[in-house]
This record gives sequence, structure tokens and C-alpha cells, in this order.
Amino acid sequence: MAGNSQRRGATTKGKGRTAGSGGRIRRSLEGKGPTPKAEDRVYHKAHQAKKAAERQQARRPRTTRPGSTNEWIIGRNPVLEALEAGLPVRHAYLAEGAERDNRLRDILTRCAELSIPLMQVTRVELDRLTGGLVHQGVALQIPPFEYDDPQDLLGAAATSQTAGLIVALDQITDPRNLGAIIRSAAAFGADGVVIPSRRSASMTAAAWKTSAGAAARLPVAQVGNLNRFLEQASKAGFTIAGLAGEGETDIAGIPGVDGPLVLVVGSEGEGLARLVREHCDHLARIPIASEVESLNASVAAAIALYEVNRCRGTA
Repeated sequence: MAGNSQRRGATTKGKGRTAGSGGRIRRSLEGKGPTPKAEDRVYHKAHQAKKAAERQQARRPRTTRPGSTNEWIIGRNPVLEALEAGLPVRHAYLAEGAERDNRLRDILTRCAELSIPLMQVTRVELDRLTGGLVHQGVALQIPPFEYDDPQDLLGAAATSQTAGLIVALDQITDPRNLGAIIRSAAAFGADGVVIPSRRSASMTAAAWKTSAGAAARLPVAQVGNLNRFLEQASKAGFTIAGLAGEGETDIAGIPGVDGPLVLVVGSEGEGLARLVREHCDHLARIPIASEVESLNASVAAAIALYEVNRCRGTA
């Protein structure tokens, strides 16, 4: 009869333990957590495909994200302009399935003519490499700029057969201004350009492009302390002339303009820093109409460099 089992523990008298599963049934009904993704299951095809993709990526040339030492140029027009400007491109990247148009065909043609390695990647991978920016299916990677040694530049200018001419920049933060000044410096026979490592534009893709290739021909040196460089140049026999709106004379009136010269150009807004002014032997101005407060830094540098050449009889 039900309830009359003689098995030990099957029945109890009064209060006490009854026969049960010992919690096994309850534990078997408990959840075991979320199901792992297919790519995380060792024996799943998705996991094997993921590992294969990682191995393939490891075999590709090493790349870095934007903001590192390498720089990315993205978008069809910027990429084509960079190739035509002769920037030192390391690799070109093309997204799979990118829509073909005349610009892309021109890009592929230029890459072939310049023997630039062209890597075809997925759009997802190109998104990752370029930090999610709008790349239109194509991107270029350029290496970090190789700056010249400032002491080598100073020595070469000091021993030049012609009077040495160095352009030093103070607080020029716009890379396009930097590129334009480098272009003017090359056009007017300067021996090189010196920029500070802090609070200054560096040789980015924008500066490369604006220089129109001059950055590949003219030495550009980077210094940790511009004032110390000016001191060294002064000891080497250079006249230090700074451009400033309140200068006492124009370029032609500076003593020593026909000899070794360091022309110091400041930013349009801030001008020359106080300590930089103190290290200048002379401050020179560019006469302009009173209605105009100041000139763009690259324009002022070009005018001053032309005037130096004119005074030296080479313009």
C-alpha cells in the first residue's frame, strides 16, 4: 500500500527528514550561464576562421592607429593629391568591394607607377586601421618624418660657400603654414628650417603636402629648446633677426643681413615669445598698410626671405 514501504527512510514518524534527491534535481535545473559565442568555441568553424584571420593579419605589414608615429591619409581626393605631391607613402590600402570611379582608377594607376604596395583588406579592417573615419574605401600610410640633426644643419650652413641662411620657427602651430614656409625657404635658397619639438606643428601629411615636395629636398631639424639653438647659432657667427610688427627697421636695414643669418618667424597671433625676442640681435618689421593688423606667418616669411635675397643680390 502506498505509504507503507518498509524501505529505511521511506517513512517518518512525526517531524524529521523525508526521502529526497539531495538537491540533485534542483541543481540540474539551474542555468549554466550564457551560451559561448560560436567564435569562442574551440571546435566550431567560426573559431577556426577567427584564428586563421588573426594569423593572416600577423603576416601583414605592421600598422598603427591614427595618433601614433605613423599617419593616415584617407579619402579619395586627399589620397590622390598626396600621391601626386610625392609624399613618402609606405602602404596603400583598398577596401574589398570599393566602388570604382575615375579617382580610384587614378589612385591605382599612381600606386602602380610609384611601386607602392597595395593591400586589399575588408572594409571592417580598414575602419579599424583608420579609427572609424570616413575613408571612402582607400587610405595611405606614411612613415614618421626623419628630422635632420640641428647641429649638422648649423655646421653645414656655417661652412656654406654662400652666406648661410636658416629659418627658425616659433609657435607656428598650423602644419599648412609650416609646409608653406618650408616651400618658400627652399625657393629662396635657405639651408634649412628649424622647429621646436613642443608647441609647434610637426611634419604631418598636411605639412608634407603644402610644401609641394620641398620637405624632401630641404633639411628640417627639430630642437628641444629653440633659445639654446639661437645661442649656439650666435656663437657660430650668425646674426639672429626676428620678424616683429614693432621692429625698429625692415629686413634691408639689419646689420649683417648679407652674412650668416637666422631668420626667426613667430605665429600670426602671438608673434615671438619673450625669451626668443631676447635672443634676437635685431627685430625687423614688414611695412604694411595701417588697416591690416598682421600678415599670415607663411606670407611674412616669404616676403622676408625674398628681401634677404634681394639684399644679397641673388633675387
